[in-house]
Amino acid sequence: MKSIVLSSVAVALLVFSGCSEKQPVVEKQQEVKKPVAQEVAAVETESVASDDSMVDTSTNSSSHTMSMAEIESQLSPVYFAFDKYNITPEMQQKISAAAELGKTGAADYSVKLEGNCDEWGSDEYNFALGLKRADAVKKSLVAEGIDPSRISMVSYGESNPVCTEKTQECWAKNRRVDFKLLP
Repeated sequence: MKSIVLSSVAVALLVFSGCSEKQPVVEKQQEVKKPVAQEVAAVETESVASDDSMVDTSTNSSSHTMSMAEIESQLSPVYFAFDKYNITPEMQQKISAAAELGKTGAADYSVKLEGNCDEWGSDEYNFALGLKRADAVKKSLVAEGIDPSRISMVSYGESNPVCTEKTQECWAKNRRVDFKLLP
């Protein structure tokens, strides 16, 4: 009788505990925001400095949004080898190009580095590996002259695949760090 009760309690605990949900690991960082007053002052300064007395500020704000989309489209993912997070010379060229964009066209934006992995390995291992990959890219960007306060990192582990086929080529596409611009 005792074994039936103990077995029932053990089964009930297993059923009610359920499976944990995958959550991305996010690096906590102090958010640096430009005050609205500074943005308005910058727009007013541009309007005053312009030779044309009739400046349409709505055109400026829409080009600012397009500019962000254009810049983001020029940032290509950095791909990694299986179970690796080191930066190769080929990867460094992509990171250098991203840093150059970060210094010129995207100087007003922050960047979020999203570390991703293929489906091999445990959830914990893949979250840690994704964070190591994002950190390696961050260190390279900082070495290229990007302010570290403009960079945040997140690891999605294996939970954000771009390809779901069971092939080597597909898994290789999922081992990456993506760049996302933040206002």
